[in-house]
Amino acid sequence: MSENAASAVPTERNQTAPARDRVASIDALRGFDMFWISGGDGLIHTLFKALPIPLLALLSRQFHHVDWEGFHFYDLIFPLFVFIVGLVLPFSLTRRLEAGANRRQLYRHAFQRLVLLLLLGLIYNGLLDFNLHELRFLGVLQRIAIAYFFATLLVMNLKVRGQVITTGLILVIYWAIMAWVPVPGFGRGVYTPQGNLAAYIDQHFLPKPYCCYDYGDNEGIISMLPAIATCMLGALAGHWLRSNQSQRRKALGLVVGGVVSLGVGLVWSLAFPIIKNIWSSSFVLFAGGWSLLLLALFYWIIDIRGLKRWAFFFTVIGANPITIYIVNRFFDFRLLGNIFIHGFVDYLGGWKPFITEVAAVTVSWLFLYFLYRRKIFLKV
Repeated sequence: MSENAASAVPTERNQTAPARDRVASIDALRGFDMFWISGGDGLIHTLFKALPIPLLALLSRQFHHVDWEGFHFYDLIFPLFVFIVGLVLPFSLTRRLEAGANRRQLYRHAFQRLVLLLLLGLIYNGLLDFNLHELRFLGVLQRIAIAYFFATLLVMNLKVRGQVITTGLILVIYWAIMAWVPVPGFGRGVYTPQGNLAAYIDQHFLPKPYCCYDYGDNEGIISMLPAIATCMLGALAGHWLRSNQSQRRKALGLVVGGVVSLGVGLVWSLAFPIIKNIWSSSFVLFAGGWSLLLLALFYWIIDIRGLKRWAFFFTVIGANPITIYIVNRFFDFRLLGNIFIHGFVDYLGGWKPFITEVAAVTVSWLFLYFLYRRKIFLKV
């Protein structure tokens, strides 16, 4: 999935030139996103336990998912990744189409990626344990696969205006279905964990086990639809970054788009609450707004100001996001990190958990750096 970031950072002299190549901030933003689910969250939680001050208490709360309705920073991690999946499409897919690439080959490549990601998702969920009655059929990688595939079809077959309209229609159609189709025993427009339509559909068509609430799957069947819209928001941002606008105008456009998306999402939440577990339309726009603002920030700092050394840590992670996601599922880097700290960590008292997390994150990053230096990337 990951492609190398563009190495050239535009300067003030060419700031009005079109950015047709991959911008350097994309891998950094992806790495920033992946960092928090590959050990960064543990650093925050253990630091708060060692140093229980109000600021760290606030940060620690932000690194837990909300139970149902609402939004924490941790609820942004997954939609931001799906957003970035869409973000790269204009830099890879559209560029190839403009160069006259064979459309049949592009369709085949997209389908191969779909199948491979679905397979990796099942393996991540325990397919190789061969306990099919305990296998979760949907999940993070499956959602990425489906969102990517349909976003690819839309980008390949619609102009930008058509993509904007289709993205809006997806969100409206999903809201209409969730609001107007009655759930037996609950009625229409119910958004409680047990009474919403997405949960009802999962209960009747998706085998258990579920994640991450009792009545349905938070990557369930019908909520795959708005996830495509999340991916398309990223694609639209990618089109904007590839436009002939100046870099400063691009950054400003991302900020304006982010603020508008946040505002519309908040207003829509009055009728369709912000709920990650059912990927509500208001959630798509609210998370999309923050994604656009983060992209604007990274783009301004890295690609416009040319300050990219600080982001190398994240770039290394962002170059192999699927790799670290899967490896973390089957291997605990704390075991390897403990080799280097076991001689003194027991003397650190309440700081032991934090130092243990620091060692684990360091070892996992060095593993990714090893792959980065040898240009080994899992591109699915």
